[in-house]
Amino acid sequence: MKLRNNRPARPQRGFTLIEIMVVVVIIGVLGAIVVPQFMSRPDQAKVTAARTDIQAIATALEMYRLDNFQYPSTQQGLEALSKRPSGTPAARNWNPQGYLKSLPVDPWGTPYQYLNPGHKAVDGSYDLYSLGADGVSGGEGMAADIGNWVE
Repeated sequence: MKLRNNRPARPQRGFTLIEIMVVVVIIGVLGAIVVPQFMSRPDQAKVTAARTDIQAIATALEMYRLDNFQYPSTQQGLEALSKRPSGTPAARNWNPQGYLKSLPVDPWGTPYQYLNPGHKAVDGSYDLYSLGADGVSGGEGMAADIGNWVE
């Protein structure tokens, strides 16, 4: 063997075809396990966005209640947060700037639902919810209703 820089030269080693195939198979198996987990993330992101919207609307409802001493009725709806409501109960101290600039729709494009008095809320005051991915009351998994109540 030739000496290079006064050191003995080492024979060159590469990967065998078998070693490369084993690595490719391992990467394929990992991909088959990991990719489906990431594919469900958009649905989880929509659920998280709906929960965040519900919290923001609930905060606006609390500000409305502090100003007007009660929540809007079901008939007045969530629109009472962006424009002065008519009907009863009267909003005598309604904030001229409103409580929300505009009413958000849920991540699936459906308006949020509001009931006062509520049926599912812990304190019974109001129900604020999204109908979920299927747009129909009830459901399970990603199609389940998302609301201000505790499941």
